[in-house]
Order: sequence, then structure tokens, then C-alpha cells
Amino acid sequence: MNLPSFLWLWKMAAWSMGFSLLAYFILGGTGLWMWNRRAVRSPRPQWLRPFHYITGIVLVLLVLLLLGIGLVGTVGYYGNLGHSPHLAAGLVVVGLVLISAGSATQIGSWKWARSLHVGTNSLLFLGFVWVLFTGWDVVQKYLPD
Repeated sequence: MNLPSFLWLWKMAAWSMGFSLLAYFILGGTGLWMWNRRAVRSPRPQWLRPFHYITGIVLVLLVLLLLGIGLVGTVGYYGNLGHSPHLAAGLVVVGLVLISAGSATQIGSWKWARSLHVGTNSLLFLGFVWVLFTGWDVVQKYLPD
């Protein structure tokens, strides 16, 4: 298929990546807020935890959408996968997001879950940086000369 038929898909990926990063930073801020409230033994606002969970669900959905866009777009354009390190970077980010989400659901049940959740989200920052750099190279392939 030719580039113009996929332009809408790349625009959707760009917006999804932007919203994913926004969700990640909102999650970081609300997570630090919850940690601070717990550390000083002060109550947190009632809306904070549900907001954090909902934003986390949105991040999971956006990352899965990005995975789908990347797979469909690459196979549609090239006919197969594996044209750049962006695939590995994307799979690492998807894995980290899913580990983070899974561990978040276990924080009340398992002592190690909070540490796994926070540690995974710290690594996720590096994963997003890797995806952004490799994604920039991918974008250059699709731009007209």
C-alpha cells in the first residue's frame, strides 16, 4: 500500500503517543501524591485513587492501541515486521505497562506489589525514551523526500 492511505494511521499513532506520555506523567504525579499522603500519614482525597486507576486503564488502552497501529501499519506498508529496533522498544513498553497494571491490582494483597509497581514505572520512563528515539527514525522513513 502507498503512504497516503496510511497517513491517517500515523497521525493516530502520534496523538496516541502524546496522550500516552500525558497519562504517564499524570500517573507519576498522582502516584507521588499518594505516596506523600501515606508517608506523612495524612488522608488523601477520595477521588485520587480512582482517578489514578482510571488514568492507568487509559494508559494500558493507549499502549495497546499503539501496538495495534504499529503492527497493522508496518505489515501493511512493508509486508512484514522487524524493520527497526522500534518493534523491540514498543514490545518492552507494552510489557512494562502490563506488568505495572497487573502489580497495581495486587498492591493491597501482596507486600512486594507496590515495589514492583513503582520499579516498573521507573523503568517505563526509560522505555518511553527508547520508543521515542526509535520512533523518530521510523517516522523519517515514511516522510516524503
